[in-house]
Amino acid sequence: MIKNWATRAFALLDHCLGKIPLEINELDWKENLSPKNDKLAQHLSAFANNPGGGFIIFGIDDVTGNTLGIDRDKSIEIVDKLSSIGRDSLEPNVPIDHCIEYYNEKHILIIYIKESSIKPVHLKNKTIEDSFIRSGGTTRRASRQEIGGLLLNSKTPNFEELHSTKLLSQEQVLTLLDYKELFHLLKKPLPSNLSEIFYILKNEKIVNEENNGFYITNFGALACANSLKEFDGLSRKSIRVIRYRGLNKAETIREYPGSKGYAIGFEGLIQFVKQMLPSSEIIKSALRMEETVFPEIALRELFANALIHQDFTIKGTGPLIEIFDDRITITNPGKLLPTKQLERIIGTTPESRNEVLASSFRRFGICEERGSGFTKTIASIELYGLPPLKLEELENAFKVTLYTPKPFAKLSETERIEACYQHAVIQYLSSGSMNNASLRERFQMSERQRSQISLVIKNTLEKGKIKPKDPENSSTKFVEYVPYWA
Repeated sequence: MIKNWATRAFALLDHCLGKIPLEINELDWKENLSPKNDKLAQHLSAFANNPGGGFIIFGIDDVTGNTLGIDRDKSIEIVDKLSSIGRDSLEPNVPIDHCIEYYNEKHILIIYIKESSIKPVHLKNKTIEDSFIRSGGTTRRASRQEIGGLLLNSKTPNFEELHSTKLLSQEQVLTLLDYKELFHLLKKPLPSNLSEIFYILKNEKIVNEENNGFYITNFGALACANSLKEFDGLSRKSIRVIRYRGLNKAETIREYPGSKGYAIGFEGLIQFVKQMLPSSEIIKSALRMEETVFPEIALRELFANALIHQDFTIKGTGPLIEIFDDRITITNPGKLLPTKQLERIIGTTPESRNEVLASSFRRFGICEERGSGFTKTIASIELYGLPPLKLEELENAFKVTLYTPKPFAKLSETERIEACYQHAVIQYLSSGSMNNASLRERFQMSERQRSQISLVIKNTLEKGKIKPKDPENSSTKFVEYVPYWA
């Protein structure tokens, strides 16, 4: 079966070998392999830096452009040598692909050098000034200005775009992925033919097509793998859920066994966690119902946040959910990005290490619109009368803790201050402001407890977490407050 890029190589070759043979930037032809390795390294550098990459074709007369042909042994020698040069003599490495095809009744060797996403490709152990480009059908050293242009067009592949498998057939891909559930999440009917299924999988960045086969990307596996255990580099990235007895880790009751991709396994994860959580009986529509003490929207947003914002470069660990009798903690690998502050997470536009994963979760309807997750989480916590959300930046991880309900009298001073600050943020983001009455409602307290709330506000002011909305207002009874950064 002819490789998909070979069709383009034949079209370029026909164009070049017209009435007057003429080499172009995208293609060079040669009768045989040059003995000069440095020249070959320069050619590979130039094609890897060229938009769309390029081809070197062997078995064509250097001067006349006549097809001479090439034998199998010589082809193997050329492929081996160019592969070694691409690996050992260039930075970043330049992989090559090849095929032997019939042209003008003779066999020719086509070497394909793909455009490098990381540019400039230069000679190894030298500076980027030792970079080469194609110009006027020849290879030459790039000028400083041209190197600047290559740097501007350089893109470092992110973790989600990398391949998680070797080259697979269509059948192998569909065995590893729960593509039916993916179409359900996308709210699209399942196509009746494979070509349409794979068109959408490629469009969603689940797979990359290459050389008449397909690679599943890291994102594709993380989103919709039937089992992440089938993907060597991702098997430790499954989300773990552990239910402990009591308030510490001394005794484990149950552990979540799942290893599905994040998107297709998300609903199952939510249902499993809800079964493990403390619950309370409520009356709804004249029927008694069991409902968890934690708002589901908070669980969804915090779980999705842990999956989306984890640092995949940290090996051997993944998101972890731990359930105790009095709390649930959600931990993901990776600290906050340098541009983020712990106290400013609520209500600010998030930055994600994994933008493909983040945008897909929103498109799949798994989490809320961009930037609203923590806001909705805090609002639901207040509605349920829970203690404030605890946010922690650990040595190499980010941790969030949700606590079961606690009466005001049992809240620590730190918890009261944090609840006051979070309430002020929510009020401000709702185009309002905090006052004694709104904070009493948040703590589910009466007018008679105004003085206790006033003390909480006073302590929060002293910590510098809030400030008066109108510094000129001399009234203490009706004063309003906003976050310190407002």
